[in-house]
Amino acid sequence: MTDEEMENSYHSGLPGILGVIDTAISKIEAVILAVGVLLMALNTVANVIARFVFSNSIMFSGELNRILIIMITFAGVGYAARHGRHIRMSAIYDALPVGGRKVLMILISLFTSLVMFFLLYYSIVYILDLYGKGRVLPSMGLPVWIIYLWVPMGFLITGIQYLLTAIKNLTSDDVYLSTGVVDGYKDTETEV
Repeated sequence: MTDEEMENSYHSGLPGILGVIDTAISKIEAVILAVGVLLMALNTVANVIARFVFSNSIMFSGELNRILIIMITFAGVGYAARHGRHIRMSAIYDALPVGGRKVLMILISLFTSLVMFFLLYYSIVYILDLYGKGRVLPSMGLPVWIIYLWVPMGFLITGIQYLLTAIKNLTSDDVYLSTGVVDGYKDTETEV
C-alpha cells in the first residue's frame, strides 16, 4: 500500500468525536504537506528558470522556501506521529513480552507528549520574543514571527497525538504505535 493509499484510507482508531477530529486533522495535514511540497518545488523551479533564462533570481524565493520548509517540517511531525512513522530505537522494546511493550509504549507516549507540550510552551515564548522585536522579512515584508506560527501548531498536534496514543494503549488489548497503527512488523522483503 502506498503512502497516498494509506492516507486516503486513514481512519482513526479512536472512538466517537475524538476519532472524527483525529481523521479531520489527518486530512488537513495531508493537504498542508502536499501543497507545501508542490509549492516549494514550483518556487524552486521557477527561480532556477528565472536565474538562468533571465539572469535574475526571484527576489522572495529564498524566503518563501524558508516558510514552506518550516510549514512542512512541523506539519510532518504530527503526520509521522499519527502514522507511527517516527524514529524508534527498539532493541529493548522488541525484547520485551507484549505486556512489557504495552507499558513501555504508554510511558514513551506520555513522556513524548510532555516533551512536545514543553516545546510548545517555549516556541510560544520564542514567537512572542520575535513579535516584540518587530523584525520583518526583507523581500516579502512579513513579520518574522508569522512564519514561525507553524512551530507551536506542530508541537500541539504532535503532543495531542502522543497523548491519544497513550490513551489508546490504556484502553485496548493490542499495543499501538499511534491511534491507528498496531505494533508489529510487515514483511517488506521483496525478491528481485
